[in-house]
Amino acid sequence: MAKVIATANQKGGVGKTTTAINTGIGLARLGKKVLLIDADPQGSLTSGLGFAPPERFTYTITNILADTAEENGVKDCIITHDENVDLIPANLTLANMEMELLKVMGRENILRKYIFSLSDKYDYIIIDCSPSLGIVTLNALTAADTVLIPVQASYLPVIGLQELIRTVSKVKRQLNPKLTFEGILITMVDRRTSYAKEITDMLRKEYGEHIRVFNETIPRSIKQEESTTDGKSIYTYAPKSKVAASYEAFVKELIG
Repeated sequence: MAKVIATANQKGGVGKTTTAINTGIGLARLGKKVLLIDADPQGSLTSGLGFAPPERFTYTITNILADTAEENGVKDCIITHDENVDLIPANLTLANMEMELLKVMGRENILRKYIFSLSDKYDYIIIDCSPSLGIVTLNALTAADTVLIPVQASYLPVIGLQELIRTVSKVKRQLNPKLTFEGILITMVDRRTSYAKEITDMLRKEYGEHIRVFNETIPRSIKQEESTTDGKSIYTYAPKSKVAASYEAFVKELIG
């Protein structure tokens, strides 16, 4: 049975998609069978794995949600990346699905039903959520076992954490009692500055008692941004970089 992890943060630009990619591929490098699900209409995860433009796909997570909701047979739209992870792509058609799902009974459970049907095939399923907290993101949280929260080492992204934590807690109470926090991963850290240390210390003090804050942090690096533009993980694009070493250490910490 796969462990389902939703990477979520309603604040954009915090390294959420990069974290989903490098966590998934990092797990695959350790011999795990991994499925990545793009649940963002912008298709950032799809593009970040080199499948661009996302609009070229005629069958995506949109069709999976529609077919599952209507209890039709679900067509396989899983594609495989060169670095040994599978992907369910997304594109802008997913934005229209937000309105369509409002008409569906049990709309919060549609993605969970689909994931349950294939969870025996994988060790980990990682869902890259949209920055918005709409119906599709709600589906991801209802389907997940845990929530991984990448947070940029900066004041504004940190203060937005409370809204996400409240949302996750509400989903746990009302829809998914098993849902827990995987933890907070501090990203885009400029290790040369005292400001980054202050933010990191504040996160650990504010949330560390109730939510795991990973010891490993991810440094700010242009290599990280370049790797997603090139459609590769950081391990392939810049294997000797500090950010590659940090993600590798984080993945090992994640699985304990």
